Amino acid sequence: MNTENFTGKAEAYAKGRPGYPDAAIETIVGLAPSRTVFADIGAGTGKFTAKLAERGYSVFAVEPNADMRGQLAITLAPFENAKIIDGTDEATTLPDHSVDILTVAHALHWFNLDAFRAECRRIVRPGGLVIAIYNHLPGSEMIDIYKQTIDAFFTKPTTWEFANPIEYTLDNWLAYIASQDDNPLPTDLGYDAHIAAINAAFDRDSVNGLLYIDRVTKVYSERIE
Repeated sequence: MNTENFTGKAEAYAKGRPGYPDAAIETIVGLAPSRTVFADIGAGTGKFTAKLAERGYSVFAVEPNADMRGQLAITLAPFENAKIIDGTDEATTLPDHSVDILTVAHALHWFNLDAFRAECRRIVRPGGLVIAIYNHLPGSEMIDIYKQTIDAFFTKPTTWEFANPIEYTLDNWLAYIASQDDNPLPTDLGYDAHIAAINAAFDRDSVNGLLYIDRVTKVYSERIE
């Protein structure tokens, strides 16, 4: 995993990336007794991690990128039960068998799956769960990549699907676009033309200043044997 993919994009990520529907969160925490310890790997800016922390669970938020950890610290500041860890999917630095449920929110496709599988077996207690969460954008070419990742990592996961409609203002949409790892930074050549094209597309597709996107959130869960 290239840990620098999102350097310079954390603030936009925190502002523009979609969150996760309450129904998906409740399904996940429904699998977790009150004393469950979570590890959220590739926690990013904490959009998913905070949903666990605010429900009172102990959470290790593992994030390798320093820029993202800066935003993660802001997100998790209200929660004494959440601890930020500078670690990777392959080397979380967490103790052996120290967590009950390991989660990965919209990040599994970045991981070395074989190395991550071994790390899951090391840090998750026997009988614990590994859960992956994805926000799907209908029509996106990334859907195939997400599916290939899930098929390669899991054997027979239990799967849930939830509606996750999002409405964007132009400001939030620009932040979402800016948060993507392959989009140019303001210092890059061609940035102004890129933003002009995004503005034009938003004007074309929005209604009364809002762009509606019918995302779908999928949750995959499998037990560590």
